[in-house]
Amino acid sequence: MRRMLVTGAAGFIGANFVRYWLDKHPEDVIVVVDALTYAGNRANLEGVLGQRCSLVACDINETETIKSLLREHKLDTIVHFAAESHVDRSIEGPDVFIEANILGTHSLLKAARQVWQSEGQAADNHHFHHVSTDEVYGTLTMEEPAFSEDTPYAPNSPYSASKASSDFLVRSYHHTYGMNVTTSNCSNNYGPYHFPEKLIPLIIINLLHGKSLPIYGDGKNIRDWLYVEDHARGIELILDKGRIGETYNIGGVNEWANIDIVKLICRLMDERFTDDPTLGKRFSQCPAATGIPCDSLITFVTDRAGHDFRYAIDTTRIREELGYTPSITFENGIRNTLDWYLSNPAWWQAILDGSYRVRPESRRTVERLMERLTD
Repeated sequence: MRRMLVTGAAGFIGANFVRYWLDKHPEDVIVVVDALTYAGNRANLEGVLGQRCSLVACDINETETIKSLLREHKLDTIVHFAAESHVDRSIEGPDVFIEANILGTHSLLKAARQVWQSEGQAADNHHFHHVSTDEVYGTLTMEEPAFSEDTPYAPNSPYSASKASSDFLVRSYHHTYGMNVTTSNCSNNYGPYHFPEKLIPLIIINLLHGKSLPIYGDGKNIRDWLYVEDHARGIELILDKGRIGETYNIGGVNEWANIDIVKLICRLMDERFTDDPTLGKRFSQCPAATGIPCDSLITFVTDRAGHDFRYAIDTTRIREELGYTPSITFENGIRNTLDWYLSNPAWWQAILDGSYRVRPESRRTVERLMERLTD
């Protein structure tokens, strides 16, 4: 039985992880810590909060609060998702990324060391798992091999630099203080509850509103895509069987150019509207409602500054050591994701109209994102 602190779990990946874990581990207890900034949404945990899962609204930089939670709930495991993660916003304002991703991670490590090691609450029975990104490795050409855990770090944005720094902090607490840590570096996630600033949900929601589909540059930038439930499975394997002090890359082994993803979503949306005539009445602004192909909305926009060309993940270590392989094909994962957004308009509409609960200081961030989303 684990008693787990999960940070940032009112966000996309963390919320999916919590849902997965509670379903697979019915004896475990989870305390969720989330600052509830613009992408932290209580609705992401609707239906799971209760006796085995509670939500505490606080910042991970509130070190004393984290210590109190570790003591009060006798928590022995931390799974650390909390992070600022949008590259565009890190270019516009990097300070918040330094505060959240570097200082926040250090705050958690300090709290865990104090309670688990200095006070001896968890002694050797503790585990700090840090969730990071493949972006710390930099960028690849078409000819270069996929990122492995031995690839030198070469972050190219303030976001990826802040995550690289947090990775090194976690490593240092293992080598210096003997803390039981593991780290995973994942590729691009997609799936339910994905905040609509990111490519896949943005494309789906813009289509349903008949808005343009903005594609950076020529759309040929390549990413490895990982269905969010497969990511949760990978972390589960690391927690259960991973080597302490080790890093594992979790990827979908599934490289797609951005433009090809957008065209796939457009094709699947066209098919959904053809198969279900009621969708045309529910989403009358979508071009598919009147038989116009969805890809007619594709628009190319000025490329992002310093836009990395390609990410690819070598999953050899986690496959050979822990038996991990992705279980969801990309097309099936996109179908699942599309169907979720079609079935849950109240969730994303609450974000678009600003009615979901968010800290006041994050309101302008949401408004700016929605202006960009619906232009």
